[in-house]
Amino acid sequence: MMENIPVLSLTILLPLIGALISFLLGKRGHMAKWVALIFSAAAFILSLALAYEFVVDPSSAAAGEIEGYSNGYQYYESHVWIEAIGINYIVGIDGISLPMFVLTTLLCMLSIIFSWDTDRRPKEYFGLMLILEVGVLGVFVSLDYFMFYVFWEIVLIPMYLMIGIWGGPRKDYAAIKFFIYTHVASLAMLIAIMAMYFEASLGTFSMEAIATQSVDFSRGMQVAIFAAMFFGFGVKLPMVPFHTWLPDAHVEAPTAGSVLLAGLLLKMGGYGLIRVAIPSLPSGAEDMVVVMAVIAVASILYGAVLCLAQNDLKKMVAYSSISHMGFVLLGYATLGELGVVAGVFQMFAHGLVTAVLFMMCGVVQHKCGTRLIDNLGGLAKKMPIAAALMTIGFLASLGLPGLVSFAAEFMVFAAVFFKWGLWIFLPIIAVVVTAAYYLWALQRSMFGPMTEKIDLSHVKDVDWYEGLPVAILIVLIAIFGVFPYLIFSRIGPAVEIALRAFGGG
Repeated sequence: MMENIPVLSLTILLPLIGALISFLLGKRGHMAKWVALIFSAAAFILSLALAYEFVVDPSSAAAGEIEGYSNGYQYYESHVWIEAIGINYIVGIDGISLPMFVLTTLLCMLSIIFSWDTDRRPKEYFGLMLILEVGVLGVFVSLDYFMFYVFWEIVLIPMYLMIGIWGGPRKDYAAIKFFIYTHVASLAMLIAIMAMYFEASLGTFSMEAIATQSVDFSRGMQVAIFAAMFFGFGVKLPMVPFHTWLPDAHVEAPTAGSVLLAGLLLKMGGYGLIRVAIPSLPSGAEDMVVVMAVIAVASILYGAVLCLAQNDLKKMVAYSSISHMGFVLLGYATLGELGVVAGVFQMFAHGLVTAVLFMMCGVVQHKCGTRLIDNLGGLAKKMPIAAALMTIGFLASLGLPGLVSFAAEFMVFAAVFFKWGLWIFLPIIAVVVTAAYYLWALQRSMFGPMTEKIDLSHVKDVDWYEGLPVAILIVLIAIFGVFPYLIFSRIGPAVEIALRAFGGG
């Protein structure tokens, strides 16, 4: 049906058009939310159509039978841009990028709905959200290093502005810290990209072309380039000890900004590792396995333990993201198909779950005027729907069987056990700690005696524009928790191709 449609380019273009219209609304700025919703919904529908027609296992059919197929990528497009230095517009999608692509269009649309009551500079607010969507979508489908870097940097600007303009009391500090950390990491990634470009001496920034050469780079060169990429992507992940920008950014960001930051921007780091660094530099990855595993376990345990000490619901969820994204890195560190598939699925699962958690933290803030756990208590009596939604979100994040995070983390544990045996006990400790801080926070904020520290007489339950996005996400969390194969089946063949340099993983 979409054989002759440049569907990836069109999906990226739609939010860009919507952003330009939003910025130009002038005195009709209140219409920006409708513009943003229409164009984000159109992009989401296109991504669903793309996912529906996606060939689950391209190896089951001859490549020539799949329209727009190239070396594992579907809906492939290639256009010359700056021929003199080999920069081209190349996009394509496979089973690794497909879940991230659909997740991006979904979370952007739901974040726009959740922000329906935003009345402060709405045309800029919703326009920036659409620009951010353009950048993230571009990162997930770019197959040219230059384009990949351009889209990567585009994402930085709207998030910086969203924190700096619509953020909390310490918004300037948080925005600058976010910018400095992520921009320095981007520069390390750029240095690595240029090193690969010049070392390959192919006169092109094509990821596919450079990958054919980079696997044969000297071991020392691979380690050096991999280390730079690991730092660049790892800061975005984020990994300990380069994680400190994340809690500050989350606490000060508006709710929709936190949803997009945790649900999408962190995934860019994990995606970059498996799309670029690991398959293109296998010797470098093998030599850095211990470093990756140690940092992954440190992130998992450190993030979980710090959650126990938090009094701010949003800051607790922010630190939990550090812990849960550590599972992504730990799965990758196994360099095996099971672990990498689990890591990619964990990114998808975390994107769904963390969106619920940050939205519910936003609901508590909007309704009660505070997120401090010590000032809350007994909210379930006044906000039963909100309490139910938050409870489901917490249970999903702690890995309750039947919900999406359980399948992802269980696969990571299995891969770690097959790789390192009884060292599996270290990440298992974090699971116990995770259950402790979530249940403790839930008990103190939602249940028990009603707090007397704040006035709850005016508090009402969730509004439709808050409850609808959360309900949609919870349905998806349950569906993919019960039927994880819907995602595994698409990720697996792409990971197998990505790990060919390791003998199939």
